[in-house]
Amino acid sequence: MDSTTQIFQHRLSVKLWPPSQGTRLSLVERMTKNLTTPSFISRKYGLLSKVDAEEDAKKIEEVAYATANQNFVKEPDGDGSSAVQIYAKESSRLMLEVLKRGPRAKDGEVVVAEKATAAQGIVFDISGGPRAFIDAEEAEELLKPLREPGNSFTKICFSNRSFGLDAAHVAEPILSSIKDQLTEVDLSDFVAGRPEAEALEVMNIFSLVLEGCNLRYLNLSNNALGEKGVRAFAELLKSQNNLEELYLMNDGISEEAARAVCELIPSTKKLKILQFHNNMTGDEGAVAISEIVKHSPALEDFRCSSTRVGEDGGIALAEALRMCSHLKRLDLRDNMFGVEAGVSLSKSLCAFAELSAVYLSYLNLEDVGAEALANALKESAPSLEVLDMAGNDITAKGSSSLAACIAVKQFLTKLNLSENELKDEGAILIGKALEVGHWQLTDVDLSSNSLRRAGARYLAQSVVHKPGFKLLNINGNFISDEGIDEVKDMFKNCPSMLGSLDENDPDGEDLDNEAEEEGGFNEDELGSKLKDLDIKQED
Repeated sequence: MDSTTQIFQHRLSVKLWPPSQGTRLSLVERMTKNLTTPSFISRKYGLLSKVDAEEDAKKIEEVAYATANQNFVKEPDGDGSSAVQIYAKESSRLMLEVLKRGPRAKDGEVVVAEKATAAQGIVFDISGGPRAFIDAEEAEELLKPLREPGNSFTKICFSNRSFGLDAAHVAEPILSSIKDQLTEVDLSDFVAGRPEAEALEVMNIFSLVLEGCNLRYLNLSNNALGEKGVRAFAELLKSQNNLEELYLMNDGISEEAARAVCELIPSTKKLKILQFHNNMTGDEGAVAISEIVKHSPALEDFRCSSTRVGEDGGIALAEALRMCSHLKRLDLRDNMFGVEAGVSLSKSLCAFAELSAVYLSYLNLEDVGAEALANALKESAPSLEVLDMAGNDITAKGSSSLAACIAVKQFLTKLNLSENELKDEGAILIGKALEVGHWQLTDVDLSSNSLRRAGARYLAQSVVHKPGFKLLNINGNFISDEGIDEVKDMFKNCPSMLGSLDENDPDGEDLDNEAEEEGGFNEDELGSKLKDLDIKQED
């Protein structure tokens, strides 16, 4: 079972999601073979016939694909890696169920067949295919399954289809008939290209008809809402007391719109996922969002990236996050926090024992902010898997605290420190931190850090023999031709693990050039001097 999962994950790790038809068929073939191969399970429960195994494998794949794709739809701008993992794990889990069920009785029903029927009967999704306007006639045809008496749909996704007024009026009585059974509603990108007045009226129609639904999941992303759009959904939002997931990404959420969201949602006590990516929230809007966060004690996943938040807003969010002790994923990338907001955030990180992924790139943290955060993470988040602090003007001075933090994060899979100023001194410290253990490490990115031969060499040596390692990115540096040759030689048995070096500039000019000329030492001497340098760790 494990080997199937590993082979499958390897196949998808490059293309991510969605998998090609060939990959899906290959998985079905592999599962069919596993289901018909004698094993200790088959000796206990019986061996399946090839015909039954092939039928079961197809149904397993369909259910696993539907489950994984549903996850991917919730994070449309993600890289698909979560969907891949779910696809593989669900396939393995269902295959084990079939093996334990044993050969099918002549008049028996397959466990997976029941699961497939259930999955197909629960999720109603019209988002597939090209993005398109739909008129009343098309809406009648598309929504026909929702009219069937006794249907058990609890999850609907209207994303990627643009509803005008005529189509909205068709949907209105249909949704009214099933509103009491709905728990998940995805209306992301469902009025694209419509004039503002029509789009707002469509939103209002959907809001009124869905008012009172007891939802756990609501996605209103990619609708250019602004304050008018948020208020067009007022009745729906005001009736939600049990939301667990709320997505308002790429919605033009301004200061006023953020305040409207805060005003309209009556309770966020059960909220686990809150995502505001790519909005124009600003500092005042962040203050409003912080009020939502402050009253979301169950929050596990908070994303407020690319929202134009500066120092004041960053501090407000940081302070609010102190109430969220269950946080597992934090994404604040691409804002203008600055040093003080970074220091404030570090005081909150101490409480996050369950944190597994933290994205803090492009926040203008500088050494002081980065060191504060690294010191806080070192004492918390024991199971941290992803650390992203790219583009923060971190120099070799700040690398000691970073390295001390990284050294104790033995579950780390991805490390991104690109577009900083670590230079060779910092890179060697990071390399030393990664040398021992870190068997789950897959990706390290120190591109654009003014590295030269010594730093590149040390990093390469530190990761090349990790069993599951996939990619070292040291592009955009100043590595000499000799250094490039040495690094390539280290990866000669696994060249795909070394990223492109097409932007490396061996003749690049930076301040180190002048220092080396004046001081009279070369890269080899620098490497020697740093070889035994200790990582500073607090007692």
